Order: sequence, then C-alpha cells, then structure tokens
Amino acid sequence: MQIIYNFSFATVSLRHLRYLDLFIKARHTRVMTEQKTQIALITGASRGLGFALAEALAPEYHIVAVGRTVGGLEDLDDRIKAKGGEATLAPMDITNRDAMAHLCRSIYDRWGGVALWVHTAIHAAPLTPAQHMDQKDWSKSLSINVDAMAHMIPYVAPLLGEGGQAMFFDDPHGGEPFYGHYGTTKTAQMTLVRTWAAETAKNGPKVHILSPNPMATALRARFHPGEDRSPLVSPHDEADRLLTQMRSQQS
Repeated sequence: MQIIYNFSFATVSLRHLRYLDLFIKARHTRVMTEQKTQIALITGASRGLGFALAEALAPEYHIVAVGRTVGGLEDLDDRIKAKGGEATLAPMDITNRDAMAHLCRSIYDRWGGVALWVHTAIHAAPLTPAQHMDQKDWSKSLSINVDAMAHMIPYVAPLLGEGGQAMFFDDPHGGEPFYGHYGTTKTAQMTLVRTWAAETAKNGPKVHILSPNPMATALRARFHPGEDRSPLVSPHDEADRLLTQMRSQQS
C-alpha cells in the first residue's frame, strides 16, 4: 500500500497542467505501453459503488483510490491485496483544488498517466421541499457534485490522453419532487460530462455514461429510509455488470 497525502503546499495549477498537456501524450503512450499493469483512478472509492468498482478492477489495474473515509480506503486496500492486486490510497477531498492538482501531478510523475478514471464521488443531501432547502446542504451539493468537476476534468484529461477512458454514472432526478439539492446538481454534473463526451467522441478519451440499477447503498438509504432492500442489487454485482457494459462499448 502506498499513500499520497494531502499536502497543503501543493502548487501545481491548472495552467501548469495545460502546459503539461503539450508533451504528456508521448510520455503517456510510452509509459502505459511499458507497464504490465495499467492505472485506474477511482474518485469516491471508500464506499458504495466506487469501492466495488475499485475492487473489481484489481488486479487488472493498479488502483489509485481517492476518498475521504480513511477506514474505507484501508478496507479496500485489504481486499485488493487479497486478490493479488495493488493500490495507492489518496485520502483527499475532491473539492480541494490544490490537493487534486498535487495528486494528478504525482500520478504523472510516477506512472505518466492513467488508463481509466472512474468517478463516483457524490453528495446526497436529504430530500426536502424546495422551499425548505438548507443553504449548507445546497453549497455542499454544488461544491462536490458540480464545482469539483470544473477542475477534475481539466486535471485528469491530460493523464488519460487520447487512448484513456472515463466512467460516469447517471442518476436522473432533476425536476422530481423533493430532489432539489441532489437532482439539480447531479443534472448539472452530467450536463458537463455529456459536453466533454461530445467533445472527445472523435479523438478520445472515451467517456462512458452508464446508468446503475438501484443498489443497496448508503446513498439510497438516505433517500429511501426503511425501504425493503431485498430487491436491490449489491454494489459488487452492479460493478461487474457496469464494467461488462463499459468493455462492450470500447470498440
């Protein structure tokens, strides 16, 4: 297990990464060709679907696992090791722009790029009528679900190069009653992702937008407390299905 810590003095900026993009493609191709194991960056890896996807991708990929719950990341590391895989843990907050810049620079310096980016990090504020929306929950939903994407995509895209792949997960609740926080910000997130997917459709990276089935996760429990969870699929089963679907779309 390796750990990338959140250094407050990280100074890599978006401008630096734009300059980096001028020469990263050649090194990315060379390094990823030389490596036997490719790199998968999982943002939101400490629980739920992100945890399950990270575990499912090992040992085919070396997992760079980003999450705020240290205990969850350590559990993930144990499971990956049990499969004969390897992980690098990054206990970081994706809303911290400097931390994400430091992480991406560290990935570039160590491996030259990533083959796959899987983004599952999300904030699910409690369901509430629009007239009772809480400003703290609204700000947090915007920060995690929308604002973070404005630096994550520019930071990670150069690491993916033209041949990499990114996975995002739609969960359409925009316009539904009581989903003001989550539905609005998740819709905004996916609008940005679809824009990126359209821009890269011809030359890459390949951006996959997949729709998970209802899962027995903590996120769903926040929206549906007391729900009978027996009909819900497990995150691990759904991870296997989604990865199979992604691989079928690679051509």
